[in-house]
Order: sequence, then structure tokens, then C-alpha cells
Amino acid sequence: MSKRDIIMIVLGIIVVAVLWAAPDETTPHLPMDDTHKEFHQIVKQDGKKAAEKFCKDCHGQPGMEFPPDHPDPNRCLFCHKATP
Repeated sequence: MSKRDIIMIVLGIIVVAVLWAAPDETTPHLPMDDTHKEFHQIVKQDGKKAAEKFCKDCHGQPGMEFPPDHPDPNRCLFCHKATP
């Protein structure tokens, strides 16, 4: 084994270790319910940016407020996946 082979093996082990230690996914998916059904269709047809234009119509309103530590609510489908 050459020095290059050993370096590649070590790098591979580091990558696997980092991925193994990554936290579990905690962000909820876009629900598959009647309210969000049309947005799943928009994502499929026109993409995420077209669908997330409508999120603030309900979310962020009284009764559906964002938590205080919530990131920018203009990129909903960056974190909330449209496919479960």
C-alpha cells in the first residue's frame, strides 16, 4: 500500500464517521392532507418556489404563528420537504 492509498482510506473513514454522527432529521415534511394536496401538485409541475409563494397565506397568521426561532419563512420548502 502506498501513502496515497492510506490517505484515501483515512479520508473515507472520516467521511463515513461524519455522516454516521449527523443528527437525525427533525424538520417535518409538507403534510399529505387535503389542505396541502394542491401544493404537492404545484411542486411537481412548477417547482418549490412556485408552491412556497402560498405558504404565508396561512402560516404566520393568527393561530398559525411561526416559532420565535424559525428561520426566514420565505423559503419554506428549502427545509420542509414536499415528499415524505
